[in-house]
Amino acid sequence: MLFPTLVFGVFFVFVLATSWGLERENNRRKLLLLAASYLFYGWWDWRFCALLAGSSILNWMIGNAIGSSTKPGTRKMLVVLGVALNLAVLVLFKYYGFFIENLSFILELAGIERDLIFLQVILPVGISFYTFQGISYVVDVKRGDVEPCPRLTDVMLYISFFPQLVAGPIVRAKDFLPQLEATPRLSRDAVTLGLLLIVWGLFKKTVIAAELSSGLVDPVFFDPTYYGTIDLVFATYGYAVQIYCDFSAYSDIAIGCAALLGYRFQRNFDQPYRARSLQDFWRRWHISLSTWLRDYLFIPMGGSRGSEFSTKRNIFITMLLGGIWHGAAWTFVLWGSLHGVALAVERQLGLARKGRGILSLIVTFHIVCFGWILFRSSSFDLALDFFVGLTQWRTPVEVLTPFLAGLTVLGLAMHALPSRGIETWARVLGQFRSPVVGLSLAGLFLIVEALRSPGVAPFIYFQF
Repeated sequence: MLFPTLVFGVFFVFVLATSWGLERENNRRKLLLLAASYLFYGWWDWRFCALLAGSSILNWMIGNAIGSSTKPGTRKMLVVLGVALNLAVLVLFKYYGFFIENLSFILELAGIERDLIFLQVILPVGISFYTFQGISYVVDVKRGDVEPCPRLTDVMLYISFFPQLVAGPIVRAKDFLPQLEATPRLSRDAVTLGLLLIVWGLFKKTVIAAELSSGLVDPVFFDPTYYGTIDLVFATYGYAVQIYCDFSAYSDIAIGCAALLGYRFQRNFDQPYRARSLQDFWRRWHISLSTWLRDYLFIPMGGSRGSEFSTKRNIFITMLLGGIWHGAAWTFVLWGSLHGVALAVERQLGLARKGRGILSLIVTFHIVCFGWILFRSSSFDLALDFFVGLTQWRTPVEVLTPFLAGLTVLGLAMHALPSRGIETWARVLGQFRSPVVGLSLAGLFLIVEALRSPGVAPFIYFQF
């Protein structure tokens, strides 16, 4: 079930109306949202609902065991067990095939014949996101940031809540579970902001990202040796815009849907391409993941409390594992390593503190784009072909059109707009009478619907 479809629209309107009809019965309201979340998830493959439920029950049980234990050693053992079990499930479904393929290749090079067990494992959509939320719950209980939840259904709703279930943002237990204690109150400001975020997200996904994907990015990355330098350059910039518009659109729609249901999610993107250092970029890009990696990986490893060498090592390991989190492929390993090395070099040279001018912005953006080529390429060989093509000037322009170039420029120009523009427009619009607000938002929906192409491609981050 994809956000920009009629099926989801009907589903969401029904859930919205029914949930607010139960505003005086919070427990029934939460059960309705839980059932809706499992229906939403099961729309892809109902069999994985058992995996989602199992993950929720496991983390709830371990959280309660941690909360009831008074021995520090036992609590530590339980949190290690919880994290290990969560990661074991993630590794099995996401990395088993990658590991076996590479092990087989290594054994073959060494002249060792072994019969390895190859399994066709289907990757459950959203497993990386809800696994990290499960880990967040267990660790936050251990740290005392959130009390163990006595109600299993609340933890199940926290981990499966449908707006952010399959592609984030990654929500912390300490931020969401307290919101379930009482029925939320819906305000005029929340409704206006939520609807504006949904419209803005639909525009970025169905107009900008969709057109750039089908018209420019997909053809060029499929066979970069066929295209000239101009196509390759604009495909690079086009993918930078596409992945931003695609992923931030999902976050915007998720945050908007949650707001209409009465719940608050944190901002997940903050104009990342206006960053003037890579450190600044990671404060703006996929904020829920970057802060998760910081709080649950980088800081527990020692963070920046040790020597300069250990700090740079911790930075590199964090980014490497962040790359691997995105997928079981060497291109993601290299992408994470690139950011890890670049961040370490940036720290060594003090560039994060010095970088304030336009030159810093341009350099940072092009390092990020260099990484996006690795991220988007389906294999290392294709990525290498792409890099080689960029160094060899060839003039034929096969796919780039003024329209696609204009969309690329528009996607980058968004980053020059005021940082909280949507919130500002929501406040301005909210000052008008309800009929005016309703007609204005309906008009925006119709404009987006008229501009979009037929069909909807899955969001990029569904594969992670």
